[in-house]
Amino acid sequence: MLTLEERIKALRAGACVLASASDSTRKQALECIASALEAHRAEIENANKLDIEKAEKEGISDSLLHRLKFSGDKIDSAVKGLRELSQLPDPIGKVREMRELDPGFVLKKVAFPIGVIAMIFEARPEALVQIAGLALRSGNAVVLKGGKEAEESNRTLVRIIDEATSSLIGDKWILGIESHADVNTMLGLDEDIDLVIPRGSNKFVSYVMEHTKIPVIGHSDGICSVYIDSSADIDMAVRIAVDSKVQYPAACNAAETILVHSEIAPRFLPLLGKTFSELGVKMHGDAETLKYIPSALKATEDDYHTEYLSLECAVKVVSSIEEAIEHIASHGSHHTDAIVTASEEAKELFFRTVDSADVFCNCSTRFADGFRFGLGAEVGISTSKIHARGPVGLDGLMTTKWLLSGHGETVSMYSGPDGRQFHHKELM
Repeated sequence: MLTLEERIKALRAGACVLASASDSTRKQALECIASALEAHRAEIENANKLDIEKAEKEGISDSLLHRLKFSGDKIDSAVKGLRELSQLPDPIGKVREMRELDPGFVLKKVAFPIGVIAMIFEARPEALVQIAGLALRSGNAVVLKGGKEAEESNRTLVRIIDEATSSLIGDKWILGIESHADVNTMLGLDEDIDLVIPRGSNKFVSYVMEHTKIPVIGHSDGICSVYIDSSADIDMAVRIAVDSKVQYPAACNAAETILVHSEIAPRFLPLLGKTFSELGVKMHGDAETLKYIPSALKATEDDYHTEYLSLECAVKVVSSIEEAIEHIASHGSHHTDAIVTASEEAKELFFRTVDSADVFCNCSTRFADGFRFGLGAEVGISTSKIHARGPVGLDGLMTTKWLLSGHGETVSMYSGPDGRQFHHKELM
């Protein structure tokens, strides 16, 4: 039996097969996965049921339990996502720059797969399907380590995906691992893995970064804020705050803090408090907030640094947009932040100065998503400023190659006082 190191080394060959596979072959492989998920629905749901039963016995939190469930509509959505992903333009070979150095001497910068990607993610079986689909479409081999809570679901999904695609693209492009020991082994294989994308707690992401030489992208916390400006439309502001917090509170792009300008607070906060209370949202507010929402708990400084991932949030009244921006800078996680305003000036200031991967105006933070952005899906949201930032879809899983086509040119032809001159003509 092959060791984990040997199986991961074999992925390099699988990555080469994928990178050279035609667009139609990779599209067909995605359709094979979609069809296999439909055909094996009962098997997937039974495996997921075992995970849920075990998690409930162990007292898993409601937010994690919600993420863990993978049946019915979630399977339908995963299948739909794979088929929509197959319709996106082929990312491999996409020309990003093209320049003529001299007549007939053409340089191109083209997109090319990164190679072998390792993805460590939380207890969301649908995330495994999305990641596998994105890896296949972008021509990358992938190592998958899901949360232990979804062990049966993930094991079943990897096997079904592998079997569905082996006749088209081989069986060495996808590998599932399960133990912490496997993760530590994987993190040491910097010659075989090109990129690690961890999704989890701040502590875990820091652990990954400290224990590998492999490049790492991703985010730890999702402390997202919605700032209600003094000029905001009240009804719109309530609607956006509610959607940002309540639509899927366990998501990393759900709002955890609501910042409210003092001028609009007397009109906005009573409405927000009433609506949040009716929806079961627990609120932690500063002294000014408590004047308008007496049912709120008195907030501590830690509340504004907390990613609740549940029907709970912090609320704070600020005296200006500048104070809101400063609060986001000192308490946020550079993930997604939104402003609700009727002022173009306030919008532009917020866009220009909030240093987050996603900055929105007059819409919910929940739009920070690869599918909603038209990326097909996402492997995660990166708060890094290098390589990829925001939802990481197909483009974020690509690197580039420089391709230069000549007719016998040599550097000496362009050297010295009598050498030819480059004219560097842009062709796109």
